[in-house]
Amino acid sequence: MSAAATTVDQAGTMAQKDQKEKLNATSVISYCFGSAGANVSFYMINNYLMLFYTDVVGLAAAAISAIMLIARIWDAANDPMMGIIEDRTKSKLGKFRPWLIVGPPFLAIFNILTFTVFPLTGATKAIVCGVCYIGAGMAYTVVQVAINGLVNRLCVEPENKMKVISWAQIGNQILQTAVAAVLMPIILHFSAGDVADAHGYFMGTLIISVCTLPLMWLAAWKCREISVENETPEQADADAAKAAADAPKRSVMESLKALAKNDQLIASTLTVFLSCVGIIGRYGVLSYYLIYVMGSYKLISPIFMILSLAQMVGNVPLPWLTQKFGKIRWFLIATFAIAACLVAIFFLPAGATIPLIVLSALQGFFSACGSISYSFTCDAVEYGDWKMGVRDDGLAFSIMSFGVKLASAITGAVAAPLLVAVGYVANQAQAATTQVAINGIVNILPAVLMVISALPMIFKYRLDEKKMTQITEELQERRSAAANA
Repeated sequence: MSAAATTVDQAGTMAQKDQKEKLNATSVISYCFGSAGANVSFYMINNYLMLFYTDVVGLAAAAISAIMLIARIWDAANDPMMGIIEDRTKSKLGKFRPWLIVGPPFLAIFNILTFTVFPLTGATKAIVCGVCYIGAGMAYTVVQVAINGLVNRLCVEPENKMKVISWAQIGNQILQTAVAAVLMPIILHFSAGDVADAHGYFMGTLIISVCTLPLMWLAAWKCREISVENETPEQADADAAKAAADAPKRSVMESLKALAKNDQLIASTLTVFLSCVGIIGRYGVLSYYLIYVMGSYKLISPIFMILSLAQMVGNVPLPWLTQKFGKIRWFLIATFAIAACLVAIFFLPAGATIPLIVLSALQGFFSACGSISYSFTCDAVEYGDWKMGVRDDGLAFSIMSFGVKLASAITGAVAAPLLVAVGYVANQAQAATTQVAINGIVNILPAVLMVISALPMIFKYRLDEKKMTQITEELQERRSAAANA
């Protein structure tokens, strides 16, 4: 290559660095709707399933523990498999959008079946509940791997990915806040009295499932998967099939070996896993605390709504906060603040509604730091491409989802036996010692886990803003050199 050509190439590379990437508004807005629909579609299972199993279906603690453990372990193992499948999908719609077409209807059906009380008894009842729950988890995996992988195909620059993630989380929290505000009143409206019953849970799940379907389909219809080479959204659909056909062939074993060497992805996933053991576990038993310690079913909707609303508010300044403090530092600040809020809630006396609301709002605000986990995974994908030349978006996000599902498996298996062990009896006033124990399970235990979850970020994760700028620029230079070779 001549010196003049080299100079032109270098100038082009510098111009590419200086040019700010523009986000496609239609794709971003559609993605936010799809992400909100995907997350809210699993709202009933995340927040009400164990209460439904104990107080409505009447399953024994041992049966619930077995269902949760088997379902979540399979679900966790299913995530990497689905990530590999979606990474290798070849279609004119790209890798992830086809799965947002076929997955949501199955998710809706199995969600509804999971909150259906069948006229069965004994082991047969437990088996049917388990099958429905496993089906819902598998369908959710299809959708969640697709929606998470898609964010890494909407744009290239880390700052833009953080913006998209923050906006999507704001959309999630808006919808979750609305659902939290109206869901329990809807369930109670369709129930026979002031206590939620089978018909109320069924109708609440049916309404959520029907309403979230079009949101996920909108993302499949309007989002455009651009390539890592800065392809424009307008070119994306026309070039997707060719890009898929020309992509380098890589065996599953090669992808898994590269994954095992991606220490930054492992560190961020470990943090996600530990924090989710605390937060998902807490959300799963929070209703017990509100009903049997604070003393009211009617607190459930306000507290869940406040948590969602505050988290939505926390996502608004998140791009600014991560720029000012750095993503890693702000994540750690927020994590320790959540732990402090939970410890403070533990010491509240029964009936202290206003302090509970204030501390829940603060916890929700700082919980917006969870959105940064998606950005950590995006950065780990770029790191893997930079270090090993392997880029598997779907597999990386499926590993993150694996951490979430494994956390759910553990908390789901442990929660019901733990409640029984401290003396919990369904639909009855609890002994004073049981109330203290439930309080500790809901607040102190998650606080400890949040502190532990920060350790991988402190001692292992190194993809700060300076490092990611270096990685992004070097990857762009490699792609430019390969294109001009």
